[in-house]
Parts: sequence; structure tokens; C-alpha cells
Amino acid sequence: MAIDHDPTLPAAPATSADPSATPTRSMTMIEAIRDALAVMMARDERVVSFGEDAGFFGGVFRCTEGLQQEFGKHRSFDTPISESGIVGAAVGMAAYGLRPVAEIQFADYMYPGYDQIVSEAARLRSRSAGELTAPLVIRMPVGGGIRGGQTHSQSPEALFTHVAGLKTVIPSNPIDAKGLLIAAVEDPDPVIFLEPKRLYNGPFDGHHDRPIQPWSRHELGSVPEGHYTIPLGTADVVRTGAEVTVLAYGTLRFIAEAAAEETGIDAEIIDLRTLLPLDVDAITTSVTKTGRCVIIHEATRTSGFGAELSAQVQERCFDYLEAPVTRVTGYDTPYPVGLEWVYFPGPDRVGDALKKVVHY
Repeated sequence: MAIDHDPTLPAAPATSADPSATPTRSMTMIEAIRDALAVMMARDERVVSFGEDAGFFGGVFRCTEGLQQEFGKHRSFDTPISESGIVGAAVGMAAYGLRPVAEIQFADYMYPGYDQIVSEAARLRSRSAGELTAPLVIRMPVGGGIRGGQTHSQSPEALFTHVAGLKTVIPSNPIDAKGLLIAAVEDPDPVIFLEPKRLYNGPFDGHHDRPIQPWSRHELGSVPEGHYTIPLGTADVVRTGAEVTVLAYGTLRFIAEAAAEETGIDAEIIDLRTLLPLDVDAITTSVTKTGRCVIIHEATRTSGFGAELSAQVQERCFDYLEAPVTRVTGYDTPYPVGLEWVYFPGPDRVGDALKKVVHY
């Protein structure tokens, strides 16, 4: 039996037009995420934000700082330390008609809530024949690069992309983070929103041995004020080239750029932005042009999302390939505390792969 939605709640607002027509200001990724949530909470009273320390304290990374003070404890609140409870509550809220945005403090902590994500959130639409939906967002910091050790550095994106009914998003910069998060909140189905913690506060030029500086206001660009969206399922060609296509996402986008610059290889770099739905047209167009493809991610290699990307490229671009599709990834080991930057794919490893593929 369907749950009647509260008729006093407003309908979801339509998405905005081109963000280039709006005023802009510089933001870090943390600021952009906070701004996206504030925009949606002001625009739609159904949007609520919650998680462990995500209310009064504003989250361990301060992504939700100030929301409780602005919108009240009923819209931005703290939860018990129970990931299963957080996700389960979000599913119930979404089925009732709210637009919950739940924060899991680290992606490493999401495993107790994984059953609720897979068995409830992802399947609610199909198991109810469309009578119920779960328009919710689950935010979680992912990845390494901040010396977080084994329990604060995992990249479990493949565990979500394998699940039918979920959408999986991972931005690499503040402009994308805000536009994609607003699109995720407005989406009619559950969205996993992964936030590379290495990019929260500063730029990343691909080198672990260089200090983290505040976001360069030039490199950062200007984030549009107010409401705008970047459609889910659209990749971004961040560097055009003719010799090889590099597929990357999150932090590894910057590793790819550093490797291309250091090797001098004319690489076309695609920032996927959304893993599901995947922009297969952008991938196919690029690989059929270059004839070569290198895929990089920091998650473990075996059964990582790079394997799916490799299969997609092989199936769609086989007649155009002039070298084997190559993956550069994290190793098949638990995340090493003292050898983080050996485990993490860096410009040297990616550069070696680019040279090998181009000169195959």
C-alpha cells in the first residue's frame, strides 16, 4: 500500500538555466557543498540534512556548518552513531515525501548501512511498482591522500555502481560539486554522492610531495551563486588530445593532468563526474578518435570500476583500438598506513602507462 505524500509540502522545483548567466564567487569544495545544501533547503522545505555530528557541529569536515543555525534543528540535525539507522531513516523520509540528504562521516563507515542502501533505497521503486520512490542523497567523503589510514581512506565506489537502482556521483572541483549535488537532491531516485576529501580544502596538482595550499582563486574559478545544476550522466573533457584517452574521476583527474604535462603526451582527459549513469557517448567519441585508452582510479584493481570502463571501451571501440586498454589503480591490498603514496597512483605510474600505450 502506498504512503500518501503530505499535500502541504511543495512540489519539487524545476531546475535552473545556464549558470553562466548568474553572479559568481570563489569557493572551496566544502563551501560549494554547503552552498548547494543551503540553496536547496531555502528553495524546498522538504530538503533535510543530517548525520553524525552533521547538525550543530557542521560535520567533521564542516560541509554542513551553519545549516542548523539557518534552518533550525528540524531541518539540520545530528543522529546516533548508527549508519544503518541513518540510511533507514532517510529511506522512510523519502518514501513519505521528503528530500533527505544523509551524511556518512567517512565512506569507510558505510558498511553497516549498506544493506539499507541496497535492499531498501535502491529497490523501493521497482518493488512497489512505482508507488513508492526514494529521492534521497547519501553524501560521504572518499579516498586517500590525507594520511587517514586504513579506516579513513577507502574508495568503495564499485560497491555502489554494481547495484541497480542507484546513481553514483563523484565531483573533482567546487563548480561541479555544487551543480551535481543540486541535481542529485532534485533527482527522483537515490544518489550516492562521493566527495574526495583530498580536494575539500585545497588544489591538487598531482604531487604528494608538494604542500597543500588554499585553493588558488584563479585555478578554483568562480562558482555560480544560487541555483544551477549539472545534469547527472554528463562527463567533462578537461583536456583535449589526439594520442590517448584517459578516463578519470575525483582526485585522479589531477593525477592525469600532471602525468600528461610531465610526459608531453597529447592526452585527452575525461573527468567522468558521474559513474552511473555513465556518459558512454563521450567515452566512445574520444577513444574512437585517439585509438588508445588508459583508465585510472585509486580504488583496488580487481573488480574496480576501471574493469567496467575497460569492458565498455572494448565492446564499443574494438575496431579503433591500437593498443590494449590499460588500467592504473590502487593495489589489491588493504590501504597501507605508512606507504600511502606508494599505493596511490601518482604521475610517475600514470605517465609510464601513457608512454607504454602510446608507443605500443
